[in-house]
Amino acid sequence: MKDDINYRKAIELLQKVSSPEGFLASANNISNYKRVWARDGVICGLAALASGDKQLIETFRVTLKTLADNQHINGTIPSNVMTNGKEVEVSYGGLAGRVDAVTWFIVGVCQYAYYTNDLAFVAKYNVHIEKCFALLEAWEFNNKGLLYVPLSGNWADEYITDGYVLYDQLLRVWALKSYNYFLEDKSIATKIETIIEQIEINFTSDAGGDKYHQRAYNEIEIRDFMPCSFSPAGYKIQFDAFANSLSLFLNIGSDDFQDEIVKYSLNLKNEMKLKLLPAFWPPIFETDLDWNLLKNNCKYEFRNFPFEFHNGGSWSMVNGFYGLALLSKGKITEASEILDALNFVNAVADFSFYENFNSNTTEPNGVAFCAWSAAAAVLLHQSLYNNFKFLV
Repeated sequence: MKDDINYRKAIELLQKVSSPEGFLASANNISNYKRVWARDGVICGLAALASGDKQLIETFRVTLKTLADNQHINGTIPSNVMTNGKEVEVSYGGLAGRVDAVTWFIVGVCQYAYYTNDLAFVAKYNVHIEKCFALLEAWEFNNKGLLYVPLSGNWADEYITDGYVLYDQLLRVWALKSYNYFLEDKSIATKIETIIEQIEINFTSDAGGDKYHQRAYNEIEIRDFMPCSFSPAGYKIQFDAFANSLSLFLNIGSDDFQDEIVKYSLNLKNEMKLKLLPAFWPPIFETDLDWNLLKNNCKYEFRNFPFEFHNGGSWSMVNGFYGLALLSKGKITEASEILDALNFVNAVADFSFYENFNSNTTEPNGVAFCAWSAAAAVLLHQSLYNNFKFLV
């Protein structure tokens, strides 16, 4: 197995953010990041599984326990949990609830059980998972297969995506597939097929079928990649790097359409100074119609300047999953290039593992010592050099 200082530093950061309650979002003493977050914690946990480090895997177990112990009565998984002695502070979201906390939790439980060969672990949290899936069914609202997600309802919590958000549909598919590995339930298999069919009908150009919003679909031209979201107000057609990576990883869309995603994403990556994909592309500028929606969607300070944060910024975490997507398509050389670029940005300022980077100036943004930036490098490193593969 290949080993280097970049990998060791990433593991060290994951060890630093390990707490008795689970993985914290950052090693920095910033209150909002000194919490166990659902999506951050699970992504760090997936890296723990990939690493094979027993202590990190144990931290993943307690991360999932913390989330499950604080599940809301209606099934919602906490966005984050902070423990301070005996006092527990639970958040289910800021300006809106976090839909992806629910799906990441399910993925986490199932992947943990699979890699530790602890089948009882799924049974232990079966009631929690079933409540999650019942809640997701309710969040369809029209019972037609796709989740309806509020603005600010997932990891891109200060961006413009809302309604039928591609990323959340794909995470739900992964969660259902992961769970059904253990249950082998025909009704779940049918649900998976229904969701995938609706994703392909509404987010690709070559699937045919009855669209959710035929008029809005007719007004855009889908090519090269799946658009990031649509709603009754129409489509938002930015390229979502995380979502399109998940679509490749889950093998959704025709072979030809997936080839187009790979071609577009590699061309875009190669145009970037950091040789990493921006989270969403192109950036939204002050002259664009969506600028007002973007500038008002922040609880504290505005961070989505063009080329930064969600608005065209480059994230190690997102690119880790992009590297996994490339590997799933046999693009080993291209995945290795992504890992090299990840290691380069993670090493900036003596391995500060910044949250994201300005794709234009290459300057770091956000919080330093960000746990999932390290997790991304671990996931891709182990997938490339130790043949680690997720349960999909």
